[in-house]
Amino acid sequence: MMIRDMFADDINRKINGVIKVDQAADDVIEQELNEYVITRELKKHFITFFNYYGDAFDQPTADMGVWISGFFGSGKSHFLKMLSYLLENKEVKGIRSVERFRKKFEDDPATFMLIDRAIKGTTETILFNIDIEGFSNKDKTAVLRVFAKMFYNHLGFYGENLKVAMMERYIDQQGKTEEFRRVFEEKKGKSWMEMRRAFAFNGKFIIPTLMEVLDMSEDDAKAWFNDKTATEISIAQLVEDMKAYVDTKPANFRLLFMIDEVGQYVGTDTDMLLNLQSLTEKIGSECEGKIWVICTGQEAIDEIIKVRADEFSRIQARFKTRLSLSSSSVDEVIQKRILKKKPEAAKNLEDVYEQNDSVLRNLFSFSGSILDIKGYSGPREFTENFPFVPYQFIIMQKVFAEIRKHGNSGKHLSGGERSMLSGFQEAAQKIQEKDEYALVPFFRFYDTVHTFLDGSIRRVIERCQKAADNGDGIEQQDVDVLKLLYLIRYIDDIPSNLDNIVILMADDIRVDKIIMREAVRGCLDRLMSQNYIGRTGDTYNFLTDEEQDIQREIRDTNVDTASIVERIAQMIYGDIFTTKKFRYGKYDFAFDQMVDGITVGVATGGMRLRFLTVATDAIEKTDYRLMAESKGNEAIVVLADTPYYESLESAMKIRKYVKQRNVSQLPKTVQKIISDQQDEAGKYELSAMSELQNAIEGAQFYVDGEHLETKAGNAKSKIDQSLEYLVAHVYSKLDLITDNAGSDADIIAILTGAVTALPGMEPNRDAASAMEEYLEMQDAKKLPTSMADVQSKYSAIPYGWKEIDIAAVAAQLIYSQKVTIKYAGNTIQPDDPKLPDMLRKKSEIGKTSISKRKTISATMMRDVKAMLREYFDIMDVPDDEDGLIRFVTEKFSEQRDYYASLDARYDGHKYPDRALVQEAIHLMDDVLSQKKDNIALIERVLKKEDALFDNKEVMSNGIENFFKTQVTVFDQAVQFEKSLHDDLERIAENEEAHKALNTIRLITMVQTGSKFNYTRIRELNPLMDTVRTAHDKMLEEKRAEVLETVRQCMEATHTAANGDSKASHLIEKSDRYFSQCKEKIAELKSLALLDAMFLPMCQYKDDTVGNIESVLAPPTPKPPVQPIQQGKEQTTAKKKVVRAYNRQVVFQAKTLQTDADIDDYVEKIRSQLKQLLKNCDEIKLN
Repeated sequence: MMIRDMFADDINRKINGVIKVDQAADDVIEQELNEYVITRELKKHFITFFNYYGDAFDQPTADMGVWISGFFGSGKSHFLKMLSYLLENKEVKGIRSVERFRKKFEDDPATFMLIDRAIKGTTETILFNIDIEGFSNKDKTAVLRVFAKMFYNHLGFYGENLKVAMMERYIDQQGKTEEFRRVFEEKKGKSWMEMRRAFAFNGKFIIPTLMEVLDMSEDDAKAWFNDKTATEISIAQLVEDMKAYVDTKPANFRLLFMIDEVGQYVGTDTDMLLNLQSLTEKIGSECEGKIWVICTGQEAIDEIIKVRADEFSRIQARFKTRLSLSSSSVDEVIQKRILKKKPEAAKNLEDVYEQNDSVLRNLFSFSGSILDIKGYSGPREFTENFPFVPYQFIIMQKVFAEIRKHGNSGKHLSGGERSMLSGFQEAAQKIQEKDEYALVPFFRFYDTVHTFLDGSIRRVIERCQKAADNGDGIEQQDVDVLKLLYLIRYIDDIPSNLDNIVILMADDIRVDKIIMREAVRGCLDRLMSQNYIGRTGDTYNFLTDEEQDIQREIRDTNVDTASIVERIAQMIYGDIFTTKKFRYGKYDFAFDQMVDGITVGVATGGMRLRFLTVATDAIEKTDYRLMAESKGNEAIVVLADTPYYESLESAMKIRKYVKQRNVSQLPKTVQKIISDQQDEAGKYELSAMSELQNAIEGAQFYVDGEHLETKAGNAKSKIDQSLEYLVAHVYSKLDLITDNAGSDADIIAILTGAVTALPGMEPNRDAASAMEEYLEMQDAKKLPTSMADVQSKYSAIPYGWKEIDIAAVAAQLIYSQKVTIKYAGNTIQPDDPKLPDMLRKKSEIGKTSISKRKTISATMMRDVKAMLREYFDIMDVPDDEDGLIRFVTEKFSEQRDYYASLDARYDGHKYPDRALVQEAIHLMDDVLSQKKDNIALIERVLKKEDALFDNKEVMSNGIENFFKTQVTVFDQAVQFEKSLHDDLERIAENEEAHKALNTIRLITMVQTGSKFNYTRIRELNPLMDTVRTAHDKMLEEKRAEVLETVRQCMEATHTAANGDSKASHLIEKSDRYFSQCKEKIAELKSLALLDAMFLPMCQYKDDTVGNIESVLAPPTPKPPVQPIQQGKEQTTAKKKVVRAYNRQVVFQAKTLQTDADIDDYVEKIRSQLKQLLKNCDEIKLN
């Protein structure tokens, strides 16, 4: 049976595949109403809408918005138009729309009752596509302006120009519309309806008409005509006009704005969304459900406003009724309107399916698809969809959506010149003469969309078609494959690989997929050779002319092999096998990382892991050669032959090409292609990574001279196996380490003997023996060895020990006193806290030497121990060498510190024998200077034995005893002698005291070069007592003498005052002064200082007496003026001033021994007496 004979309705009949809301011809409307398919989903939407709409008649509502969403071609425009027909109950060819729908709801009378109830009131609809009716300059009032335009148009005014529309509305409100049109036509000669679109060019006729009809002045008419702001309208004004209009209608009247493609027009433009929100909110609040706004959009309203949902919460409230049309509706509509079969055809097709069930199940099995895309589920689905396959409905919807975004001149598609319905009809028409085994291959849908594709896309396919027609290396099937690749170009759900292309090209149930596969492969190869398509991994891509040019330039871009190999190395060691050190047991082994001849990172010279790519010549990959090269310390991985190299080369060519181009200066179209190419490069890189992992999983491994058979596993697992084998064979002495150290604490435990074991059972015993043998050989060769040398040797092949384990083995030898450790030339003792760092820290091991220990002889050990026991008076001297060395170092250091503390006490004092103390310090320093070498230290102690004992005897008998018992008396005697310095002359008058003081001076005198007599220090206390007794007696006598002077002075002042109150203040002051003098006399312990008090006290007394006399003396009367006789002098009587002084004040006690002493003493008295006489007329010495 031919396909065209299978359909219940003629497949070639004219079907209005795309519904345009502005199509209003009766024939079109009739077909739309009659052939409209009420699917299960649409029935739910009808119920939802009419329930809510019908309830609003009983309960007015402000939520008067309906939002209908669905992808392109889902039937939302058709649904909107059907609603307008039903609500307006439009009459077409004598039959009302509701009556035409009655039979569509024969099985559901309840739903039809909802529809029937809703159309009882009078309804007017304003149905339009906002993308067509809207203004090109989409400013923030664009939505308002298009609503105003369509509303005023509906009222019969000229909505295209709001200034004109508002003028017409005003004239109409005045009831002068007919008069205005008549007067204008009289003046212009043409009707107003014809000329109003040219409003701006008819001022000379409009202004007089306004003057005549509205009785306006010429100035007012001109001002209004020229007013630019008259075109502006506010939301409030528009809604006011709308409300005024509906208020003139019956109570159950409804005005419906039914707007198609609002979602596309508004998009995510914040200003227009706010404009729509404000307008709908105002309509809802003012008109109380009498005006409805019903919109369509490809996206649900929640999706449109989700970026700033908080700002647009009110628009969501207004559009409370939301209807979403899904893909299932489209499938059902196509099946019922186009693919419905005649009963006999349906039976025939069911038989065909039963006969070819298994073939059909295997034919449509896509590889790598994301969606659940498959063939037929059973005979019924086969019959309903034939000659199409169910997957084609899913993919074709995506094709429409993607082509709308890419590679088309969008206005055609948005205008709806093609649809899913027409696409499937046209595809079926092309194979209508085939039989029941034929299928529609997917490329057939190309003709449905080609008319609205950009020229750059059409030209490629047209050029390919021309090449096929002319036989220029292209066949017709190649053109069909090219069309197919364009259709699925942007469909990520089905990878465009060879297997999927074969399925999509299937045109017959009986097709041989193997033959078809080879035929399609040939098509793809020819298209690639002619640069019509590109390839990324195993997927193929359609190329436009510009893409072909760029693809050609990329293909010609040169990338050198070394760069590709280097990138492979980065991928292997940076992504696939990131291990820098291979863990074997508790050990981490570094290994050199190589790919072909390139080394990644720094070579260590230890194990090596080397990958060989396809860039390495085959001659270098022979079994014999690889086994020979890997012998010793290498694992060689020969990568399997997968297309990792080609994928990576393609990616690197794109990256290099993009880098060479100044992309920002190129046209936007070219920038987009290059951006896509960069995306392709990313896919190539991902593909290369996957293929490289496969290459490792299928690789050949050559390890330490063996062709290794690895176990199954992923890439990392296989590499791990090869390295594990390599470590086990290369590091053959790794097992000498039987006990691993974990931290410095473990090393310290070994050094301090905290780790105990039975003899012969020590941990790492064999490792310690190996290290000891190495140090013995180094010693025999007279070669110095550092810990850096030891660390380097035992971390390398064949040992491979960890640095901490090497340090632990060395610590074991140190504790066993088999090696000597020196740092910067100094011998280090096992208890040195820095020793673990010296054994393992990189910054220290180069400065740390290790050598086989030279032991101290038994004789020397015996002698030095005996000497030390006697010298330090200690019996417990260590027997082992390390303990003895530690004992010597500690004890002599302590002794040195003690002597240094004695030496410090000399500072600020003149103590005896400081040179002996400093000599003792130097002797200690001399011994300790050899502590860098154990043997040298012991030898120096024995060599200095006599000097040490002599020094110790001298120190203990003199200086040490001095500082322990005598220094206090010594310090007191020195201070006592110094305190008597001013009274020496008076003390000399006492022979016994004078002699005792001289003896104190002699005992405490320290002279360089003279031997100090420590035994005489005991004499100092009695001598000080003798001097102190004599001196105290002299002090008492002198105090009595000075006190007597104080008494005389006070008596003199009181006598002068004679109890007169006028002088009382002077007497009080004088008494205070002499009281202070008495206190000072009691405190002073110096004879000289007491003598010095006489003169100041006498002078104070004289001054006070003079002041008292001045206060008490009567005023002197003025003598009478007498003439002076010539030749005679006038004489005035004057009172004599006499001052009395104690002789002891003037003649102080003093010892005179020479004539010069006498002369000096007399001269001083003379000068003093003259000074006293200046203040008086007479001196009286008592």
